[in-house]
Amino acid sequence: MLKRKYVNFFVISLLVALISLNFVIDIPWFIYLIILFLWLLITLFGSFFIRWNYHLTSLSSNKNIQENNVSLTFDDGPNAEFTPQILDLLEKHNAKATFFLIGKYAEKHPTIVQDILKKGHSIGNHTYSHTNDFGFFGTNKVISELNTTKGIVEKITGFKMLLYRPAFGVTNPSIQEAVANLKVNSIGWSVRSLDTTSRSEDAILKRITAKVSKGDIILLHDTSKKTIVVLERLLLFLQANNLKSVPAEQLLNIKAYE
Repeated sequence: MLKRKYVNFFVISLLVALISLNFVIDIPWFIYLIILFLWLLITLFGSFFIRWNYHLTSLSSNKNIQENNVSLTFDDGPNAEFTPQILDLLEKHNAKATFFLIGKYAEKHPTIVQDILKKGHSIGNHTYSHTNDFGFFGTNKVISELNTTKGIVEKITGFKMLLYRPAFGVTNPSIQEAVANLKVNSIGWSVRSLDTTSRSEDAILKRITAKVSKGDIILLHDTSKKTIVVLERLLLFLQANNLKSVPAEQLLNIKAYE
């Protein structure tokens, strides 16, 4: 898999070699533009595709697991309307999950945060604001966002979270530095449901069930009725296929809290 430091080293070395060679033969200017364009393209894809592990390593699955376990994960909550419905469904089917909480919503709904833990699920950090421009924040701002949410959740639950899911799955050098500084684990996914798009419930369910197998981490959101409908059918599918949902830290064999 491509890594930022290796790509940058290769591109810089190639440009230096071409500039040196230009003293001997004429190198067309568009060659430099092509190289820079390809570098930019790789960097953009590496920033938006968390499974590339381009800027930092995110744990997205555990295909070496012996048990028939997967992990359902829910982003962008807690939501006053939908998170309790999801908790009820998970309890009904004896499934456990991980909820990546947005700090400003955890602050508004502390009882739901407590309920998540009481029902045997785990929680992780999904930034405080989850703003659309989060990918442009500097390192200090990213650290501030994560620490703010960590503090809010610790006040509510007594737990200091070690799991972090980047907003929108976007990573960059600032986020990489923040993750290293805070010593948290970045958690990705191997099956993306796309339940926040205009796709139908049938299309979303088919997308998940066509891909999922043991060791996978499934990305969902506790923010819409559509996800409720999909989840109920998905839980039945998992049971029929002898797959059990466990919290992400159990699947990955890591710690969820300090």
